Amino acid sequence: MFDFITIALRLPDMDGLELAHYVRESAPQIYVPIVVVSGDVDARLHQRSLGEDVTDYFDKSLGFKALAEFIRGYVRPESAAEGTVLYVEDSRVVALATRRMLEKIGLTVRHVVSVEDALALLETERAQGQVGADVVLTDVSLKGELTGGDLLDQIRNQFHYGKGKLPVLVMTGDENPANQAALLRAGANDLVEKPVEEKLLITKLLFQLRVAQHLRGHDAAA
Repeated sequence: MFDFITIALRLPDMDGLELAHYVRESAPQIYVPIVVVSGDVDARLHQRSLGEDVTDYFDKSLGFKALAEFIRGYVRPESAAEGTVLYVEDSRVVALATRRMLEKIGLTVRHVVSVEDALALLETERAQGQVGADVVLTDVSLKGELTGGDLLDQIRNQFHYGKGKLPVLVMTGDENPANQAALLRAGANDLVEKPVEEKLLITKLLFQLRVAQHLRGHDAAA
């Protein structure tokens, strides 16, 4: 059995999602990551129509080097990483477990319990000419009047930080495809469904960090 499978959405003899379903049906007792690699995955992603058989997706326009790093994150996760995570979570129990998870691989975590606190932190950093984090990890439902969706809106439309400058991963327990699609259209780099699976969260987080660092390096060179 393979350790990792990548598929295209369009294949000569069947749809890639049909192949993913066939793999799941053929070996239901073994969970193998199945990742869609395609240039037109974005439309299906926004519609949340990739299906439950697919573990994750990858936009091939990011290039083969990025794809290799993405796959490596699944089959051989990094033991150490660098970067600062602005983590927004109001549950002490969840926050403690997730913070330990992130700090274990070397990430610096700036934890706040509300969107209001996160915005205040970002505003303070902006006044000093800094962003304040390399990536944002936020829950949707939080204490206070503002939600994770509001934070996403502020980051994209008030601070004007694009997906490359400040990636945002949104954790959600909402399985409604329309609500998930709305978060992606609003500018979320990716979603992490709850309950959170550690390996998947770390892989997605590190991938967004690597892409953002690559884009910042490209902008600096230009």
